[in-house]
Amino acid sequence: MSEDFKVPTMLSIKQTAKTTGVAECYIRQLVAENEICFVKAGRKYLINLEKFVEYLNTPQTA
Repeated sequence: MSEDFKVPTMLSIKQTAKTTGVAECYIRQLVAENEICFVKAGRKYLINLEKFVEYLNTPQTA
């Protein structure tokens, strides 16, 4: 039974900031406001990189 599924790239807030060039404090703010896709693993927040990039590429309404 071979199912095709893609495992998302999960990065810490620090790794996400380094990879995307977005400030850590802004990513933390988005996590606090539940604006982006993340999971909490112990004390760490892991960001779904693909969903985060999708969020950044989506126009936001003020």
